[in-house]
Amino acid sequence: MKIRRKPEWLKIKIGGGKGGSRVRQILDKYKLNTVCDSAECPNRGECYERRVATFLILGNICTRGCTFCSVTSGTPEKIDESEAENLAYAAKELNLKHVVITSVTRDDLEDGGVNHFVKCVENVLENSPETTVEVLTPDFKGDKNAIKKICESGISVYNHNIETVKRFYGVIRLGADYDTSLDILKYASGFEGIIIKSGFMVGLGETKEEINDLMDDLFIHGVRSLTIGQYLQPRRVNVEVEKYYSPEEFAELEELARKKGFIYINSGPLVRSSYHAEEFQD
Repeated sequence: MKIRRKPEWLKIKIGGGKGGSRVRQILDKYKLNTVCDSAECPNRGECYERRVATFLILGNICTRGCTFCSVTSGTPEKIDESEAENLAYAAKELNLKHVVITSVTRDDLEDGGVNHFVKCVENVLENSPETTVEVLTPDFKGDKNAIKKICESGISVYNHNIETVKRFYGVIRLGADYDTSLDILKYASGFEGIIIKSGFMVGLGETKEEINDLMDDLFIHGVRSLTIGQYLQPRRVNVEVEKYYSPEEFAELEELARKKGFIYINSGPLVRSSYHAEEFQD
């Protein structure tokens, strides 16, 4: 298998200061998962040092097996009923102004896990009323009732990642559907006062035309907050990188998105969907 050498701009500074240690202590104390660790995010050292973490609820085993993702797939464990309360305690101890909550996909659950999702949001807001909450949800198989419950839970940002261009669905986004994801975003955009956000990766072999069409689709379906990042192959079993985009190319993508009317844009080699998420509230 061919392993491509990463360019200079993808070298990551590992954070190891007191802020990062404090975050890990609190996560361990309350037995919480983060997508930062489960998805092997390249920014987790920096974010932990800034006392920021994206909470991963409903366990750390996904019922789907997307070929770009390093999150373990298989049969999940039972829901931890104390998770919502513990997440709220952790958010308060970290003094977070903006909390991001995401989850693995739980196709094994009748409600897809949405009721637990809502419980986590409500617990955070009850314990920390001044905190804003962003959710990064799975597709819930397109269940609009699930989306409605989350949008009415008090969130400030609804995020659902489109991940990649339409051509790669069925190849790297196993079990997902491009049009279903767009419909979810459009439906969520009908709820007043919520920022609609999505993100995608580049470097999988997509064309400029496909990126342009993807941006158009997202904008038409109500997305105004956009993240664009470089796909990095987490493990040998994952799909390979076809191209490393330069910082200049990411700047061009940001400019393209701005011309299309997106308001909040974060585009760069190491950008991930919740990277500097708190800044999208300004």
